[in-house]
Amino acid sequence: MPMLALAGLLALNPGVQTPMAQGVVYEDRNQNGVRDFNERGIGGVLVSDQMEIVRTDSQGRWSMPLRGDDITFFVIKPSGWMTPVTEHQLPKFYYHHKPNGSPDDNYRFKGVEPTGPLPKSIDFPLYRSREGNAFTALFFGDPQPRDQREVDYVRKDIVEPLVGKHNAVFGVTLGDIAFDNLDTFVPLNKSISMLGVPWYNVIGNHDMNYESKDDKHSDETYELIYGPNYYSWNWGKVHFITLDDVWWSRDAEDRGRYTGKLGEEQLAWVKKDLDNVPTNNLVVISMHVPLVDVEDRQALYDLIKDRPFAMSVSAHTHTQRHHFIGEEDGFHGKEPHHHVVNVTTSGSWWSGAPDEQGIPHTTMRDGAPNGYSLFHFDGNQYNIEFRAARRHASYQMDIIAPDRLKEGQIRGTTVYANVFAGSDRSKVEIKFGNEGTWIPMTKTLEKDPTYTETYERDKELKTPWRTLSAPENSTHLWKSTIPVREADAGVLVIHVRTTDMFGRTSFATKGIVIDR
Repeated sequence: MPMLALAGLLALNPGVQTPMAQGVVYEDRNQNGVRDFNERGIGGVLVSDQMEIVRTDSQGRWSMPLRGDDITFFVIKPSGWMTPVTEHQLPKFYYHHKPNGSPDDNYRFKGVEPTGPLPKSIDFPLYRSREGNAFTALFFGDPQPRDQREVDYVRKDIVEPLVGKHNAVFGVTLGDIAFDNLDTFVPLNKSISMLGVPWYNVIGNHDMNYESKDDKHSDETYELIYGPNYYSWNWGKVHFITLDDVWWSRDAEDRGRYTGKLGEEQLAWVKKDLDNVPTNNLVVISMHVPLVDVEDRQALYDLIKDRPFAMSVSAHTHTQRHHFIGEEDGFHGKEPHHHVVNVTTSGSWWSGAPDEQGIPHTTMRDGAPNGYSLFHFDGNQYNIEFRAARRHASYQMDIIAPDRLKEGQIRGTTVYANVFAGSDRSKVEIKFGNEGTWIPMTKTLEKDPTYTETYERDKELKTPWRTLSAPENSTHLWKSTIPVREADAGVLVIHVRTTDMFGRTSFATKGIVIDR
C-alpha cells in the first residue's frame, strides 16, 4: 500500500493514535523561503525521513507517521528544480526534528539545538533550475584541515585557482571535511563557497563526534552544519546517492573505533530510494570509505547488480585508484562495477616541504599530486578528469628516469611513468627519440621512486611542516627499459603517451643528458 494511503488510513482511524508529520513541497517563485499565497504545491516530489519515502500529491502535500523525536526529514531534489542554499552554498533541503536537541554527552563540538514541537507543516521550497543532460561536477576528497592555517591551504591551493575557471554546476566533498577539529567546518565552507555552486557533503571518519556512545549520535555536529548523514538528489538524468559508510562503536573498555559499514537501516532506505529511479538512469553513489573495504558491501552490490548504469566514488585512502569490482568480490552484475577512489585535496594530509607560497607540496603516498576530479555527465554516460592542484590540465603523469647517464649506461636503464589517474584499462606507451616507435609499457605494483626519494629527503623537515607518510605501492605505475645504445646530440628524448578508459589521450616528455 502506498505510504500516503497508509498515512491517511491511520489518521482517519480513531483507534490508532499515530502522530503524523506533514507538509508541502512548493514552487518558491520569489525565492524568499516562505510559501506565499500564489505559490503552488509541486506534485510527484519525493520526501523522506531516512527510512520511508513518500511522494507528494497533486497539491504538493506529503505526510508520514512520525517515528520518534530524533528524525531528519528531507526533500529528494527532482531534476529541473533546485533547493535554496545557505550563504555558504550548502543546500537547504532538510528539517531536523529534535525537540530536545542533540544528546548531552559532553560533546566537544556543538550539536543541534532543541527544535521544539513538531511544526504543523514542514514545507520544502524549490525553484526552477535549468539542468541539461550534459553537465560537470567537482569532486573533492578529504580537504581535512586541522586548523585555520590548513583551511587557508585549501583556499589557496585548490579553490582560488578554480574561481571563475570551471564549468561545474555543483560540487561534492567525499568526507573528512575536517581533521577531528569540527570547528573548521564553517571556515572551510566559506572558502569553498567562493566557487559559487551548490556544495554537497559526505561524512568521513574525521568528521564525527568521538564522544558519542553509538553510531547514531556520532554525526551531531555534521548534521548541524550539513543535514542528514545519508540522502539523495537528482540532476539531469543522474541520480546521486550520498551514503554514510563510517560506523562508530565502542568496545568493552569504552574505546571508540570506526569501521566501514552501512547498516541495515541505511541499506533498506537505499532499496526504497532506488525503487523510484528508472533503470536506464545513471546512479552515482558517493561515500567516504572505499566500497571494497565496507563490511556489508554485498548487500549494496545486490541492490545495484541489475542496473547497467551505476558507479560509485569514495576517498579516504589518500591515494588514487580505479576498482573494477566483479565476481571475485561478490558483485554479480553483467559488467564489473566501477568504483573510483578519488584524489584528495589535502594530498598527504598537508605534509611535505613548503613551496614558494608556503603551501606543503603534500604529494600523495602513491606518487600522485594532490588535486580534485571533474566528473562529466551526459545522460547515463560519464567520464572523469583528474586535475592536479595549481597545475595545467595537461599534467597527467610523471616520467621517472635519471637526469644524466654515461654513454655506456644507457641501455637497460629503467624508466617509470606514474599516470596519476591511470587504471587497469589505461593504455601506456613509450617512445625513445623523436623518430622512435611507440611500444607498450608494463604495469607494475611498486613504490614511486620519486616519492620514495622525496620521503627520505623530507624526513628532516621541522615544524610547522609535517613529514610525509611512508610510500605505498602505486596502482598507476608503468615501467620500461631503454633499448638504445647511443643518443644523438648528447640528449636522449623520451616520450610517453597514455589513453585512459574514457578515450582521453595525454602526453609527457623527458630528456636524459648523456655524458660521453
